[in-house]
Amino acid sequence: MPIFDFACRECGHEFEKLVMKSDAPPPACLACNAENVEKKVSAPGFRLSGSGWYETDFKTGKKKNLAGTAPPVRVADT
Repeated sequence: MPIFDFACRECGHEFEKLVMKSDAPPPACLACNAENVEKKVSAPGFRLSGSGWYETDFKTGKKKNLAGTAPPVRVADT
């Protein structure tokens, strides 16, 4: 279940809430109990970077593209 960020339009209070569905109506404000709450756009709490488990554990043979072993990318002359 995702955690969404909300902001109250009445008092300006910002809060996070665990919501069962992304299309569920926003919850009431935790500070003033107003129903005039909007869902905010926010970044996820994690970021996938690096070579990762897919590159190291599941690719076989020449399909592996570990950091530093990839052939250089050629740029076409224009």
